[in-house]
Amino acid sequence: MTQSSQSQEYAYLIKRAGHAAIIAASLLIIVKLVAWVMTGSSSILAALTDSLMDVTTSIINLFAIKIALQPADKEHRFGHGKAESLAGLAQAAFISGSSIFLMINGISALINNQQIHASSVGISVMIFSLLVTLALVLFQSYVVRKTNSMAIKADALHYRTDIMLNGSVLLAIILASYGWHWADGVFAIGVSLFILYGAWEIGIQSIDALMDKQLPQEDEELIIKRAYSVKGVRGVHDLRTRYSGYVKFIQLHLELDDEQSLFDAHQKADDLELILETDFPGADILIHLDPISVVPEKNSLDAVLAEPSTK
Repeated sequence: MTQSSQSQEYAYLIKRAGHAAIIAASLLIIVKLVAWVMTGSSSILAALTDSLMDVTTSIINLFAIKIALQPADKEHRFGHGKAESLAGLAQAAFISGSSIFLMINGISALINNQQIHASSVGISVMIFSLLVTLALVLFQSYVVRKTNSMAIKADALHYRTDIMLNGSVLLAIILASYGWHWADGVFAIGVSLFILYGAWEIGIQSIDALMDKQLPQEDEELIIKRAYSVKGVRGVHDLRTRYSGYVKFIQLHLELDDEQSLFDAHQKADDLELILETDFPGADILIHLDPISVVPEKNSLDAVLAEPSTK
């Protein structure tokens, strides 16, 4: 797949995922609002609040995706991919606020011994919510596997917590219908803690991308292995990697024999670039060529991977 076709597929998939999230969250807001009015359930109010946060963060996500898909320009030579990570960070903040609100509401329900009415309506609505959210997460997971989009990954993680939320609310309503009304508040508090943990994960992943965290060690080991597979390469050093949106950036120095011609050395760099583009489609690759005589003796695989990446 060429870089152009990959970019087109990436844009198509993440836009579809962004629109799907907004549609699903909007639908769930309507049905949960009706269910809350009819039941007075603290857990359903918690689920409704979460859906309101969902649609807000999904709109932010879609806006960030449109920015991230813009090509590089004179002021942004490396593109706009980090807009996705900014969206993930915004999601973490929204989700944290939502979880705190849910916790307060659950504590209030416990203190006031709040009763639930029309539990059959609440059960039906929460089953419907579970099915809609599950369908959305399955689609988002497919998009993440195809694109590794940070924005969609954050959104998918968020909606996975919604599956847990909707399942917990459903169980709380069923227990409350048998007279265990305390379950409504307890489950609201438990879900709020689970959502807060999800927000922490999203925030850490987004910060890693914004701070130019290197690619996973297995990726860097593969890069070095590919470099040594090119005939005539004597060593590799100064490997630096990072990612921005769907683009992975790879920089490294190849160590070659002193007597090689510039043409032969350049050909080896081209050979390696073609190999790496197969393993990392669409990657931005920069290879520097060094004569072996000017390179310090720090060229083993362990030494390369142990070097700090100062981007």
